[in-house]
Amino acid sequence: MKRLEFCMSERGPSAAPSHEPSASPSAAAAVPLTAARRTGLLVTFILGGLTALPPLSMDMYLPALPEVTAALSSPAATIQLTLTSCLAGMALGQLVIGPMSDKWGRRRPLLTGMAVYVLATAICALAPSAGLLIGFRLLQGLAGAAAIVIARAVVRDLYDGVEMARFFSTLMLISGTAPIVAPLIGGQVLRFADWRGVFVVLTAVGLALTLVVWRGLGETLPPERRQTGGVGAALRTMRGLLSDRVFAGYTLAGGFAFAVLFSYISASPFVVQEIYGASPQAFSLLFGLNSVGLIVVGQVNGKLLVGRVSLDKVLAVGIAVLTAASVALLLMSTGVFGTVGLLPVAAALFVLMSTMGLVLPNTNAQALMRTPHAAGSASALLGTSSFLVGAVASPLVGIAGERTAVPMALVQLSCSLLAAGCFLALCRPWREREPMAAAADPAAPAAP
Repeated sequence: MKRLEFCMSERGPSAAPSHEPSASPSAAAAVPLTAARRTGLLVTFILGGLTALPPLSMDMYLPALPEVTAALSSPAATIQLTLTSCLAGMALGQLVIGPMSDKWGRRRPLLTGMAVYVLATAICALAPSAGLLIGFRLLQGLAGAAAIVIARAVVRDLYDGVEMARFFSTLMLISGTAPIVAPLIGGQVLRFADWRGVFVVLTAVGLALTLVVWRGLGETLPPERRQTGGVGAALRTMRGLLSDRVFAGYTLAGGFAFAVLFSYISASPFVVQEIYGASPQAFSLLFGLNSVGLIVVGQVNGKLLVGRVSLDKVLAVGIAVLTAASVALLLMSTGVFGTVGLLPVAAALFVLMSTMGLVLPNTNAQALMRTPHAAGSASALLGTSSFLVGAVASPLVGIAGERTAVPMALVQLSCSLLAAGCFLALCRPWREREPMAAAADPAAPAAP
């Protein structure tokens, strides 16, 4: 059931819908319902913008890498560290900011993180050396982690059950476009400015999003539901979450599925262009089509499947299709079917990417459904595990060079099988689980 805490900002409860009886029920109900819908739409766009900020920060910068290398007179490998540092910051920052939001509420850590993000991004635009750029990209990632980790926690505050899964699918419609448009925006910025202009645009985006959050997103975690204690309590909470077998299963399954996505992003430019001879324009078209497939399947999941089919059944089908697509890619890349052209490979990659629309929203929803008491910490563990597993898997796709797709297919199949194994062995979807209230306590025993 959707909750209405988001209507209660720190500035007062005037926007909250009333549940008091009225002499004219139909007239009295009309205004609160309209206000709730408008507020819900605003919150949807805010949370979509927050989840889109990390991919914007990473992908908008990609077209500028050669120019940065020349401008700062640094080796390409050094400039690549500006991407690695930002990714590492996003992974580690979630572990800090998630528990902070459970203790102090969502608003203050989010606004603080966004303010630091804007400052760090502005300094990146002025960085005179590669070393400083790497350092402030790390700070940018650490602060930007607040956007994605708190966005997930807010969804858990506002929604439960199938409504939460539907909302995650809706977020994919917004945030899923970011990897498509970010390189295009970056390329257009470079037509009118140098590489520093990309960070100026990111600074403006961060500042605008901060103002929208400040004005439009109220506190969603009331004081009575906040965690108490310091670092030790936060660590105990995380240990309690990880000791829950079912939560750990969904977290690991989602992390390994995310690694399949990361390996695709890392290897597909070389596979499509170097091995199969596609032009950069053809690659951009295929990349865009695959992203559209992910968004469309995500909407099918949220609008048609969730509420009609159990989340575990949808997730099981998604992981099975993901594994089948990985097997097909491995067979094609090893020559089992003889010499194949780009079209069959592109079709398998499209299926693989589109299936993420079934897997990622449902693993997030199922994991967070068990953690109403510590949504921030749970969101941090979900995000950090995905980023870290993905960061480990990405370099493996190029281990045999740029002229073979076998490493990419092997990594994708291995991660798909690991996701399936974690889902089956730890989540055990065919068995009954204890009520959600029992799983909400970290000290409660895990499900049998």
